[in-house]
Amino acid sequence: MAIRVMLVDDQVLLRTGFRMVLAAQPDMEVVAEAGDGQEAIEVLGSAAVDVVLMDVRMPRLDGVEATRRICAQTDPPKVVILTTFDLDEYAFSGLKAGASGFMLKDVPPAELLSAIRAVHSGDAVVAPSTTRRLLDRFSPMLPSAVAGPVNKHVERLTEREREVMLLVAQGLSNGEIAGRLVLSEATVKTHVGRILTKLGLRDRVQVVVLAYESGLVRAGGQQG
Repeated sequence: MAIRVMLVDDQVLLRTGFRMVLAAQPDMEVVAEAGDGQEAIEVLGSAAVDVVLMDVRMPRLDGVEATRRICAQTDPPKVVILTTFDLDEYAFSGLKAGASGFMLKDVPPAELLSAIRAVHSGDAVVAPSTTRRLLDRFSPMLPSAVAGPVNKHVERLTEREREVMLLVAQGLSNGEIAGRLVLSEATVKTHVGRILTKLGLRDRVQVVVLAYESGLVRAGGQQG
């Protein structure tokens, strides 16, 4: 089945460009569009969508608040934040709101398509190293390790799972983690799946956010 994508952006020309790129893919289909966050939520009420490409700066309801409301729903689609500027604080807020990653609007088409497939599969996060740099920059906005409550389920992780979690939080891919720990990539994928289940998280980017919030990883990717 084709990946069902929704485009949310107040610039019609940008939506048209994205639609043309996605329409040329045999495994993707643009099933819905919206010009702002409020319209996006309304349209999602009657459209089956797998991945939402969400702009952040829009009238009526911005992409961050729209993402928060969408991700709070039962079985929501994955949301990828689209931003004009690298390391935009809006992208940070989008990740906190539940987005599965973010990308720059001028991203090469091949990277955009790869990101949509990755997010849809749940196996990877969009540009994990960029996500880490984003959190490094805005980590002062996070609660301190002392004041911020650590997810109690972290204690349920095995030593190996905690080790994998810290490497995920530092922006490493499954392949890179496998090389670091001398494991097969399939084994790493299994560990990541168990970590997500035990911590009640949707995807890898949420692991990154949790690790920073709980003080397990500090700015610069250092372990706490």
